[in-house]
Amino acid sequence: MSNLMADRPLTLGWDVGGAHLKAALLNADGVALRVVQVACPIWQGLDRLSAAVHQVLDQLPAYPQQHVVTMTGELADIFPDRLSGVMQIADVLSQQLIGKLSFYAGRQGFIALADVSFYGNDVASANWLASADFVARQVEHGVFVDIGSTTADIVSLVSSKPAPRGYSDAARMRAGELVYTGVVRTPLMAVTPRISFGGEYYALAAEHFATTADVYRLTGDLDEAHDMAATADGAGKTPADSARRLARMIGHDLGDAEAEAWLLLAHAFKHAQLDTLREALLRSASLHPQTAFGAMVGAGAGRFLVAELAAQLHRKYIEVQTLIQAVDEDVQRWAAICLPAYAVAYLAVQHA
Repeated sequence: MSNLMADRPLTLGWDVGGAHLKAALLNADGVALRVVQVACPIWQGLDRLSAAVHQVLDQLPAYPQQHVVTMTGELADIFPDRLSGVMQIADVLSQQLIGKLSFYAGRQGFIALADVSFYGNDVASANWLASADFVARQVEHGVFVDIGSTTADIVSLVSSKPAPRGYSDAARMRAGELVYTGVVRTPLMAVTPRISFGGEYYALAAEHFATTADVYRLTGDLDEAHDMAATADGAGKTPADSARRLARMIGHDLGDAEAEAWLLLAHAFKHAQLDTLREALLRSASLHPQTAFGAMVGAGAGRFLVAELAAQLHRKYIEVQTLIQAVDEDVQRWAAICLPAYAVAYLAVQHA
C-alpha cells in the first residue's frame, strides 16, 4: 500500500449518519485504500461524533490532505431543525480535522465551511446524490438502489446522470425515492400492518418489540459486520433471541411454535418489505421508461434485497462493488457498504 500513498495527496470522504460514521480514504487516482465504519449515535450527543471521528482517524494508515463531508446526521432529534444540525455537525468536524475541509452540497458541488450556513439545505441529506452521481458515471440507463440499516434510496439513472424527482427529504419521500425501510433498524410494525402465521393473518403489535435485523438474522441474509445496532429489547442477537422478539410482534412466546415456524414468519416479513420496495421501483420506472429495462445497481447492507428485486423484475443486476477501485477485495467490499463516503471522496478527486 505504501506505493499507492507515496508522495501523493490523500482524500478522506466522510459520511456522517445518525447512527454510524463512515469514512473512505482515497489516493489521487480514486483508489480506496482504507474504509472505516464506527457506531456514532448522534442523538445521544455531539460528543459521540467527536469520539467517533477520533476512532476513525486512529485506524487510518496515513493522514489525508483533504477532507470532504456528506451527511444525514442532521436529522437526529437533538437538533431543533435540519439546518441547525448541519451547522453543528460542520462545526464539530472543523474542530477535529486538520487540512482542507469541504462539504458536499449536491447540485451546488463542494463548498467551504464558511458557505455551509448559506447552502445548508443543499448539504442536508445529500449523501444519496453523491452515490448516485458516482454510479451514473458508469451506468448510462438504469436505477440505483442503496438499502441501508434504516432507509432505501431509489434513483433513476438517465443518460449517465442521476434523474431524481426530488432533492430534499420531503420531496424524495413524496416521490417514493426515499423509502424509510432498511435491513437493521426498521421496527417491524413499520414494515406491514399485518402478517401471515400458522394459516392466519395477525395484526401486528404497535410496539418496538423487534426490528428488521431480527428478520435477516433468521433468514441468514444479514452480514454480521453490518449488525451494529442495539436490539429492541437490549438482549442478544442469537437466532433464539431474534425469534423471541418476532413472536412478541404477534402476541406469542418463543415456545408457542417450532423454530421452522419462526423462520417462516421472518420470510413473511422479508416478502412484505420486498413488496414495498418493488412498488417504489415500478413507480420510478413508470416515470423514466428508458430505465425500465436497464440495470439495477445495488448498494448498502441490504443490497441482497436489490439482487432479489432485480430477479423478480427480470432486470440485470450489478453489484456496486464491481464499479469501485480499491487496493484489495476487502476494502472494495467495505467501500460498497459505505458507498456515500467513497463516492464523495471519488467526486472530490475527480473535481480536483
